[in-house]
Amino acid sequence: MAKLVLDLHDIYNKGDQIDRALRDVIDEAIAKRIDTVEIIPGKGSGQLKKKVLRFLDQKDVKALYHRVDKDSKNFGRLFVHFKHKKRR
Repeated sequence: MAKLVLDLHDIYNKGDQIDRALRDVIDEAIAKRIDTVEIIPGKGSGQLKKKVLRFLDQKDVKALYHRVDKDSKNFGRLFVHFKHKKRR
């Protein structure tokens, strides 16, 4: 099972770069038919994780993936799962 990882530690305070990085990793997962994207907002105050969840909850973005799981063992990590349609 292939997976992409996006670590947001370096751009935690740059809102426009965060949105672009999230969009890029989702687009890459779809283009490469990747099953899971691991997003690491880090633990911190939780504000970055909330921003990521708000981004993922946008109607146009939500239509692109199957579900989001929060890591039960690591507060600073999210998994975005994709279901790709079978190619003919």
